[in-house]
This record gives sequence, C-alpha cells and structure tokens, in this order.
Amino acid sequence: MPSYTYRAEWSPQYGEYEARCLEFSGWLKRGPTAAQAIETLEREITDEMADRIANGLKPPPSLTDRHYSGTFVVRASPDLHGRLSAEAAEQGVSLNQWAITKLAGRLPSLDDLF
Repeated sequence: MPSYTYRAEWSPQYGEYEARCLEFSGWLKRGPTAAQAIETLEREITDEMADRIANGLKPPPSLTDRHYSGTFVVRASPDLHGRLSAEAAEQGVSLNQWAITKLAGRLPSLDDLF
C-alpha cells in the first residue's frame, strides 16, 4: 500500500481542522484536532484503496514514493532574472544556489555551497 501525504490546517470558517490527502485531490475531512481529522481521512482512503484493489484498479502513486530528478525549469521575466542574478552575485553564490535558498525560504550557509 502506498504511503500517502496528509496535511491538516485550522479552518476558522468551520472551527475545526481540515485534513487533506495530496494524492487524492478533493478529499477532505474535518475534526476537532489535526490528528483526528487525518486519522478519519486515512481510514477513508484505506477503505477506498481496498475497493480499488478489489476492482482491479491501480492506486494513485504516492508523492513520497516517487523518484525525483532534482531538476525542474523555472521561467521568469527578464527583469526578475536580472535581479536574482545580481542578488546571487552579491552573495557570492551561483544563480542556481541562490534560487534554491530562496525556494527553501532560508538564507544560504557555507554548507549549501559544498
């Protein structure tokens, strides 16, 4: 059985936590705690998987079980490309390394460079 990816967040609108499974878009369960919302959703997904397997259907692939190349292309405006290149030069790192640290939401450290 695949290892699926679950997320829960507080919903001020409903006054409960909402759990989602990233591999099953549109599925949502609510609960008084994040753990309870996820547990309820996990049970439903497990039941759904059993039904699919019993009917000869393949389960959706898990995000965490996939193999990623580590490469993806990002398109940007020429202005943004220039600004990021200048920022990278100011930090003394490559544009690639600067983009990685920006995407990760942190400042670069020496460990990132080697």
